[in-house]
Amino acid sequence: MKITLLCILFVGFYYSAFAQSELSSGYYVVVAAYDDTREDFAKRYTEQLAASGHSSKYGFNSARNLFFVYVDYYTTLKESLIRMKDARKKDVFVDAWVRVVSGDIVAKTPTQEVKAVIPPQQPVEAVKPVESPAPQPIVEEKKIVAEEKQLVAEHPVVKEEAITESPKNVETVEEQDVKITQYKQMTLGNTEVFLSLFFGTKNRVVDGEVQVIDTERSRFMTKVKGNDYLVLPDPKSKSGQLTLTCEVFGYRKVQHELNYPLPLADTVKEDIDLMGTTLVISFDLVRYQKGDIQTLYNVYFYNDAAIMLPESKYELNSLLQMMQDSPTKKIILHGHSNGNYHGKILGLGSEKNFFTMEGTVQGMGTAKDLSGQRAGTIKEYLITNGIAADRIEVEAWGGKRPLFDKHSVNAKKNVRVEVEVVKE
Repeated sequence: MKITLLCILFVGFYYSAFAQSELSSGYYVVVAAYDDTREDFAKRYTEQLAASGHSSKYGFNSARNLFFVYVDYYTTLKESLIRMKDARKKDVFVDAWVRVVSGDIVAKTPTQEVKAVIPPQQPVEAVKPVESPAPQPIVEEKKIVAEEKQLVAEHPVVKEEAITESPKNVETVEEQDVKITQYKQMTLGNTEVFLSLFFGTKNRVVDGEVQVIDTERSRFMTKVKGNDYLVLPDPKSKSGQLTLTCEVFGYRKVQHELNYPLPLADTVKEDIDLMGTTLVISFDLVRYQKGDIQTLYNVYFYNDAAIMLPESKYELNSLLQMMQDSPTKKIILHGHSNGNYHGKILGLGSEKNFFTMEGTVQGMGTAKDLSGQRAGTIKEYLITNGIAADRIEVEAWGGKRPLFDKHSVNAKKNVRVEVEVVKE
């Protein structure tokens, strides 16, 4: 009986040693990625590394739906990139890369180190991970999962070699099956760029997008995801200038200028660094301040109703997080509608279903009433999630302050709620 109990305890301890939670926010030096159905592969590879004397851990990232095996965790991007370069000098980690997990960063490693716990008489059998395919262009990881859903290859990020002078225009360095191309003259056409969106006050990696603008023609080109690696498009203009603009709701706009033909000249700027052969562009975000007014562009309502569509949740929660970050901040929610509406209004019922029409209460009112109720719904959502009511005022404007003519193709954009910060 005692032996059986000890065995049960031992097995429980063994598996708990490998029980991994969701990866916390921060910067991970990753050496392998596995499909969500292959945690056993991640665990076995981690065992192998531990048995070989390598400090290693693994955890799950629900945003990517992958298990990552990693050798280090950092709270700053620069530290992780330096460590990644060192890791790639070891034969076993030549394909190491940095994976960024957004959110508030904790002060220490979020998961426990995985060490071999098998008794000496039961040594761990070395398990060679499935060979990964060559790195792919920047695409979602799920698109490049191996057919048997085993080891997933991500795009290796910063290359460890610096730019070197050579009588030839291009020098190629081979790392296993990965070719790293180094150009004598770097341009944004042959250089990876990492866009770091970071809120220093809360030590937070922020999800968001960056607009790419052709500066010379004042022309929008594309939107790209922050905290990722990519090659920027060529404006094909005489100046070759690009403007990168980051506008994440809850944070003031941050803008950087880049020279497409000669990006190295921009590394003298405080927020642009060269790490290996990757340009790291830092968007240091700050919260809205007193007097700032911003539209909740991605909060939408059902027709004739003060009920929000489900896709409004993300930006609504960004507003909630802003209010939570700044306990003394006070705001006014300005409700606007299109035209001089008068008719039925479907409002919140006692069950407070913010994102469904179930349980709504029907009434009658004007465009001003509708705009006020919509702003009021957002206020109620914030209150329900712990924000004090006296920090939020509501102002109803109806159709008095349109952005576009009420008959234009953009008339729907007149239906909006704006957030004004009135106290820090």
